[in-house]
Amino acid sequence: MKIHSNIVSVFLLLVVMIWLNACATIDVFENNKSIPDHKWPYSMQPVFDFSISDTASYYNVYVILRHTDAYRYNNIWITIGSRLAGDTTQYRRLDIPLGTDAGGWEGSGLGDIWEVRKSITKGPIKFSKTGKYTFSVAQTMRENPLPEIISIGIRVEKVK
Repeated sequence: MKIHSNIVSVFLLLVVMIWLNACATIDVFENNKSIPDHKWPYSMQPVFDFSISDTASYYNVYVILRHTDAYRYNNIWITIGSRLAGDTTQYRRLDIPLGTDAGGWEGSGLGDIWEVRKSITKGPIKFSKTGKYTFSVAQTMRENPLPEIISIGIRVEKVK
């Protein structure tokens, strides 16, 4: 009888822990946009909108890229545009490493699909104003359209 009571107690504790975890707020924005036919043209510049209400906290900002094993390059050049509603857009061109000939692909792979998450800032940042921010991402490689790119995304997470 005591063993049965302990099992019930452990089960109830697990249920309560799961419920409390489900009620916690997650301070993360993540959105990924699929690239049609896995060919990313210059003209496709996905846009990502999110709101910031806490200017006292620090945030990590990442680009998330999914590509196939058949992608021909060890990197990708992208241009990130960022804008707060009412402000002008600021652009930054970034060289994102995806792998090396000696070490293979970075990130995590499943079959022939690879996902890499790279910071687009030099460390955690503070957003200076509250409101809606817009990020855009354009590929600026020499090949147009750029084959074997599955999706591109942005992730913004509050540093705990």
